[in-house]
Amino acid sequence: MNTNRLSKTMQASLIKQMTKENQASQIYLALGIWADSQGYGGVSNFLFRHAQEERNHMIKIMMYILERGGTPMVEAVEAPKQLPKNMTECFNLVLQHEIDNTNAIYGLVNQSMDEKDWATWNFAQWFVKEQIEEEKLALELIDKLKIAGGDRATDESLFALDKFLGDAPDEVTLARTSTADNPE
Repeated sequence: MNTNRLSKTMQASLIKQMTKENQASQIYLALGIWADSQGYGGVSNFLFRHAQEERNHMIKIMMYILERGGTPMVEAVEAPKQLPKNMTECFNLVLQHEIDNTNAIYGLVNQSMDEKDWATWNFAQWFVKEQIEEEKLALELIDKLKIAGGDRATDESLFALDKFLGDAPDEVTLARTSTADNPE
């Protein structure tokens, strides 16, 4: 008896999203390394925490596929292609990445509706809510940098921004314990 409750196309799409989340983790790691090499330990710590959060998202999808009787696969990811030249570019890369990920999540939602796969539609709603928060966070980073002076920010204002991000809460919870009402 076939116990896979996911269509082949939905399973393939979920695996693709797993890979996208894994790629996101690698992008955040690369950006964190860049920030650290520039002397921004607080920014790098913030980005490293987000790398772990993205990995948790990948595992959340992996566990869902398993719970639905499917077989997830870990696919190879590319090395990040672009490193920033400055903090503005770094935060813009974060925002662009989150927008791309939001669009991919919307694709899963649309596919689940087309297939009338209400379990996956319900599961994907957690990610929809998460992406609202992720895009908001990226926009707040950009706003904080603009307030600090953007590309013309003084060393003192960049130091304050770096300290602010370094002092942000450090704990990243396991994806398995997250819900739509409590994504943390």
